[in-house]
Amino acid sequence: MATNLALDDRLIERARRVGRHKSKKEAVTAALDEYVRHRKQLELLRRFGTIDYDPRYNYKARRRRS
Repeated sequence: MATNLALDDRLIERARRVGRHKSKKEAVTAALDEYVRHRKQLELLRRFGTIDYDPRYNYKARRRRS
């Protein structure tokens, strides 16, 4: 899908050089991938400690059954 974006050329060029990417497209794709992974990590951190678990659950016994 072709998309036209107004991006800062100096910033893209810096990202391309720092990441040693061969093209602008490669630099933008890498940056977007890193952004998505970072946001997912933040979501996991936000949820840390909020999920209840059953203290009687024995994961070792569950492994032996499988």
